[in-house]
Amino acid sequence: MAREARLDADVEVLWADFHARVNMPSEQLRQWLLTRGSGEEAFGPNPDLDLPVPGRHILAVLGKRKVDLTGEDIRIMQDTVDRIDALVDARPPAGNADDGWRHALLDLGHDPLAVR
Repeated sequence: MAREARLDADVEVLWADFHARVNMPSEQLRQWLLTRGSGEEAFGPNPDLDLPVPGRHILAVLGKRKVDLTGEDIRIMQDTVDRIDALVDARPPAGNADDGWRHALLDLGHDPLAVR
């Protein structure tokens, strides 16, 4: 019964919104986060432990099936969608390159330069 409640229409829409905005493949996001987390190309014996948050949580959600979502996963998806939307809305004016803005989006799994 609890599983059915998690698959209501709002969750279906959120699932689609989350996957539309998180446009980087899981492995690409993981590699980006590892590079950001370490500041270098060499990692310790268990590099996944060093992944920055919220990227680590986003990767966990990307690795799940919709029917396996928890309440925390749903919260993470909504927060991710909201944060990506806010950053996209704050896009710097054309001609003003802003690596910080792009990197903040990449940390959330959204590459603004990706062609869809």
